[in-house]
Order: sequence, then C-alpha cells, then structure tokens
Amino acid sequence: MDNFDKSFWDALEKLVRCSEVVIDRPKGTVHPCFPGLVYPTDYGYLRGTVSMDGEGIDVWAGSGGKRPGAMICTVDLLKRDAEIKILLGCTEEETALIEKFHNQTPFMKGILLCR
Repeated sequence: MDNFDKSFWDALEKLVRCSEVVIDRPKGTVHPCFPGLVYPTDYGYLRGTVSMDGEGIDVWAGSGGKRPGAMICTVDLLKRDAEIKILLGCTEEETALIEKFHNQTPFMKGILLCR
C-alpha cells in the first residue's frame, strides 16, 4: 500500500470514528422498494455526513467491528445516480454477499474496492 492509499484509508477511518453509525435496515430486512432484495448484513449510514444523494454516507456493518475494510461504488440506473458505500468490519463472506447484493439486478451495479 502506498502513502496515498494509506492516507485515504486513514482519513476514512477517522470519518467513521467521528460519526455515529445508524442502522436503519437490519440484516434480513427486505428492501422497501424491491421485495426480492434482502439485506445480507446490517445497513445504514453515518450520521452527520453527506453523500451524493444528500443523505448520510451509506455503510454496511459486518460482524467484525467498525474498521473500514472495503467500499463499494454503485451505479443505480433507476435513480440515475452513483454512490459509495463503506463496508465496516465485514468478513470475506459478508463482503462477497454485499457485492452480490449490488449486482443482482440489471438496474444496479457495484464494484468493490478493498483496503
């Protein structure tokens, strides 16, 4: 990992540390607009932050704490937007499930960026 990569992940860690993680869609919850989509881990946002949609930065919370280990960049053709979602404390299995979640319809696609 070069200094730019380390600086990025350090800054992301600081943002997470200084923010409250709010889970508004617990693991196993059905997506409110798409009944076939079930959240594979807890999903929420960082209170007091702002993402491209004007809401808090989205987070996936895994079983291993709050350390950012990856992020997924998504393109949503229905909403016509793109966003990032931070993966916090996700195991390899949880990370794979989240990546699959974001690529299971023709309307949303995501690419995973690992630490």
